[in-house]
Amino acid sequence: MPAAPFDDFTDIDGLLRVPRLAGLAASRDGRVVAAIAQADEHGSRMVSSLWELDPAGEREPQRLTWSEKGESAPRFAADGSLLFASARPDPTGSADDDVPAIWRLPERGEASVVASAPGGLSLVAVADDGTLLTTTEVLAGGSLADDAERRTARKESKRTGIWHTGMPIRYWDHEVGDVSPRLVLVSPAGELRDLAPDADMVALVNASADLVPDGSAVVTTWTERVAGGETRSSLVRIDVASGERRVLLPGTADEQWSGPAVSPDGTRVAVTRLTTSTPTDTTYDFLELHSLDGALGGASPVTVDVGDLTVTEYVWADASTLLVAGDLHSRGAVLVVDAATGAVRTLVDDAAYGALAPAAAAGSMFALRSDLASPATPVRIALGTGEAARVPAPGGVGAPPGSLEWVETDAHGVTVGGWLCTPHAASAAEPAPVMLWIHGGPHGSYNAWSWRWNPWLAVARGYAVLLPDPAMSTGYGHAGLNRGWPRLADVVWRECEALLDAVLERPALDGERTAVLGGSFGGYMTNWIAGHTERFRAIVTHAGLWALDQQHATTDAAAQKVRVHGHADELPDWYRAYSPHHHASAITTPMLVTHGNRDYRVPVSEALRLWWDLVSGWPGTPETMPHRFLQFTDENHWVLRPSNARTWNEAVLAFCDQHVRGADPVPDALR
Repeated sequence: MPAAPFDDFTDIDGLLRVPRLAGLAASRDGRVVAAIAQADEHGSRMVSSLWELDPAGEREPQRLTWSEKGESAPRFAADGSLLFASARPDPTGSADDDVPAIWRLPERGEASVVASAPGGLSLVAVADDGTLLTTTEVLAGGSLADDAERRTARKESKRTGIWHTGMPIRYWDHEVGDVSPRLVLVSPAGELRDLAPDADMVALVNASADLVPDGSAVVTTWTERVAGGETRSSLVRIDVASGERRVLLPGTADEQWSGPAVSPDGTRVAVTRLTTSTPTDTTYDFLELHSLDGALGGASPVTVDVGDLTVTEYVWADASTLLVAGDLHSRGAVLVVDAATGAVRTLVDDAAYGALAPAAAAGSMFALRSDLASPATPVRIALGTGEAARVPAPGGVGAPPGSLEWVETDAHGVTVGGWLCTPHAASAAEPAPVMLWIHGGPHGSYNAWSWRWNPWLAVARGYAVLLPDPAMSTGYGHAGLNRGWPRLADVVWRECEALLDAVLERPALDGERTAVLGGSFGGYMTNWIAGHTERFRAIVTHAGLWALDQQHATTDAAAQKVRVHGHADELPDWYRAYSPHHHASAITTPMLVTHGNRDYRVPVSEALRLWWDLVSGWPGTPETMPHRFLQFTDENHWVLRPSNARTWNEAVLAFCDQHVRGADPVPDALR
């Protein structure tokens, strides 16, 4: 029998140990397999395993894999066998245990290695004949043939230098330039073939690709450097037989391409066209359907009108139907698109959906459904009616320790909404202190469960939590994305504060005991707010931008930041108004700064400079300074390790308890 759903939100460690659904795969004969991640014994890492689910809900989930290294990215082959990636030990000794290989698990029998490479393999697509499209990396200047030898020599000599010839040089938490990403075709017999042996270090960085079902061609993004530190991503077609590469849709100064998905009959490709951001307009995404011949100058593409939906995922249900998921109005939706006409029908719009997996049986699909009160859960959805049925799986949580309510208000002529989480015990006699959480992005939405920023941990301790979707949030069309651009802190703050003031009219909420918290763009907002108001008793800023003249040129996304915002000497008034560091002297509210050393999107130098400004600017004695800095030496933009996530949550809640509720001070040393 499955374990009872987790429901004790005062137990941080317990919540972080709840199994998490991380992916789905559906086979032609009706099988469903999920990737499920769970913290290891010590909380040092998340380990994924594969589980078979019963679509009818009559049988308990069955675990299929058990290795210490874990298994992920399940996908069914045409013969019904299950493919997955894992660095688990290979009994034959043919695969490197330090990097993931592609494995095959038949319906009956043991798993075996299909293919491996020194740089590891990730599965991208499977052709009807069993040919696999995978990705790997070879050391810069090398090839698949000599990669193993060159890696061994580099490791033994402890060489770590990277020779850069342009941008980019970093991405989120890893270096770019020491390896060359490659597309590798794996034959049914397990033979590897590099489809782009001439790829440099950036051509296939973060590439998205798909395989024509008959295995004759690959459609992929292809990135090239241009002047000014910029790059351009085109869509290209690689002929498998000849290796010839042709540009289908060229990247330009105004638009680029991403996310190709080839239809099951090989005649169409769904792709995202992205406009280039400017000082007046953000990046806009357009979902288009191109004929593979039309992309070469034939039929006109079909542009899909998704309305206010911000597209996050799409997959072909059959040769004539595309399924599209995305953010919509602080919830989410799945759309059904007629590929011939672009006509759109809403299938479901009650929650956020992902990991779309069309079922073998016509007329249904599987997906992971999530909202603010429940983590990702597998569901089966009827494509005709939108009726959804839950598919039993490990994990799950019980009822949250408070109510969840949609709230909205008018903010200078704009309707702004958000979610309000209120403890059950809150009342006019004992009003709850309030936390305002500002999301990152800024293109993001509070529409789904989060393991990293979970409001119910705070609600279980007596706080009400307000989660607004202000200007630049996703799910409100292009106009919503562009409102407040280019990252105008005062516009976002005006909308968040208006919604906060509206909910604080409730007697059950205490407007005198409040805190504001945010991460990434939300961290930038909390940094900026700290220098513009004294209304809060505590501020928590995670991975936040502090000195924009510094961050814009040192982030991994420097080209985009500088293109939009220019340099401080070009726009001194803008930087003076919107860079938080110019307002450091006005900060009086206790601040908790948290940051990861391996964050390349918002380099740790932002936290270091903020911390110096706070400490050096404190007018009192050192022992009376209220600010604190929680630094994670092995984390990136997010706090991912379960043990570190526990520390982060405990520190944040303790800091707010101290300054908002008058609890005992947080100890000088955390355990």
